[in-house]
Amino acid sequence: MRPHDMGTLFDEAAASGAPTVVHLDRPFDIAPHDGTRWTLPELADLVRATAARLADAGVRPGDRVAVVKDNHWDYDLLGCAVARLGAVPALLSARLDTADLLTLLDRLQPAALVTTSALLARCRDGAAPAAAPVLVTLDSAAPGALHLAALDPARPCLPVRRSADEPLAIHHTSGTTGLPKLVTHSTRTLVDELARFEAVRYPGIGIRPDDVLLNASAYAHGRTFCWTAVVLSVPPAEMVLLSGDDPDTADPLLRTHPPTVVEATPATYVRLRPLTTRLDNPFRRVRLYISTYDAVHPPALRAYLTASRHRRPLWMQGWGQTETGPLTFRFHTRRSALAADAESTARRLGRPVPGRTRLRAVDPDTLRPVPRGRPGLLLVRTAALAQGYVGEDERWAAKHVGDWWSTGDMGVLHRDGSVSVLDREVDSVPGMSCLRTEDALEQRLPQALECVVLGLPDGDPLPVVVTADGRLDPDAWKQATYGLPRLRDPAVLTWDEVPRTGTGKVRRAALARRLTGTAPAGTGRWT
Repeated sequence: MRPHDMGTLFDEAAASGAPTVVHLDRPFDIAPHDGTRWTLPELADLVRATAARLADAGVRPGDRVAVVKDNHWDYDLLGCAVARLGAVPALLSARLDTADLLTLLDRLQPAALVTTSALLARCRDGAAPAAAPVLVTLDSAAPGALHLAALDPARPCLPVRRSADEPLAIHHTSGTTGLPKLVTHSTRTLVDELARFEAVRYPGIGIRPDDVLLNASAYAHGRTFCWTAVVLSVPPAEMVLLSGDDPDTADPLLRTHPPTVVEATPATYVRLRPLTTRLDNPFRRVRLYISTYDAVHPPALRAYLTASRHRRPLWMQGWGQTETGPLTFRFHTRRSALAADAESTARRLGRPVPGRTRLRAVDPDTLRPVPRGRPGLLLVRTAALAQGYVGEDERWAAKHVGDWWSTGDMGVLHRDGSVSVLDREVDSVPGMSCLRTEDALEQRLPQALECVVLGLPDGDPLPVVVTADGRLDPDAWKQATYGLPRLRDPAVLTWDEVPRTGTGKVRRAALARRLTGTAPAGTGRWT
């Protein structure tokens, strides 16, 4: 089966007869009383019933429907239910700051908002209410809102077909450098160009019928909408879905259903890393790890690859953006992760996808190409490029450089065709890479959960070291910084003290403002 219509995706997966079983760490928010074990026919019934309920609430073809809720895979079920009605789902993370969320809702002007009573109350306590003609709550009734469970699940609701170039879904960017952007993808860009390319049982890296597939992601993000199309087209034996990243909560489920393929956000890999050292570690059967969204530092790669008892486990690291989908891939092995130069080569993110993606590095001031091996602003050409930013047409147009589109990342195109990403342009510091410095610090500070280096307009960069207890030995810091570029004295924080995006990325601009009162070092022109 090749994915082609998100509105009927679950119907077609159920009709395939695949015996896939889905295991959840908690019940769906759209089906709170229906347990944590699902089959594909049961999921198809749930999507149809949810679409009928939303139609009963008044959702019509062409409407924008905003979804804001707690993290869980039913974000994508809701997205497919909305798409089934011919409407356009806009999936927004509940981890957004209230002010940012209200701004995005104002740009969207949705016909309906699907949310929880608690989040609706949070929005109503903000500077302005979350405005939408129709409000639907998932958890309980709320004043002025319809309760999803009280709507008619049997309302006649035939799938509405749309052209490949009509808007299919709206997702927001991570927002590490400021207010997230709302990205519109069509069926052609998200399904035809991205999901279909991935929905193939490639040797070694494709999904197998006997796989146990674990996803621990940020389900409001565009990556999981595409992932859902892929995994239902090449269904595995089992799927395990984590909605949180607490290792003690995840451990029993993962030991009961030890995965063979794992996809997670880099932040979740960090949080679940303690499980790799347990005697009955749940990653013992993993043959393939997949990461996207953000940089993965060498200590995490090493921990997971050595935790697997598979003969040759692989780590597939993708670099891409919400606007473009994956641009490059690189594979790490147990041997490469343990190599002496792992720290210095970690930023090499592989080569562009052959025949699908082209990259160019240019001077960010003159926009002239720079020689191979020299840092520059990375531009891309891909047929998977999104349709634009909702409410920010000028910003979208400003990121085009002729037929090329600016990623906003500074990087190096090497002579062998591979690419290294150094920093976001808005975070860049002349003469150094903050990301590479972070790699070195994490390599040298085993007690660090995460290291972040913030480029500032004046003076040396500010390092932030995240530890379990918010403490760091001064002697350990002194040894860790030997031979590195000049840095300020570190700020030491706990995990929960760091502002994060819905995908767990550090919100660097917010963190810099909180600690120093200043903005990042770069121009921000290409953000």
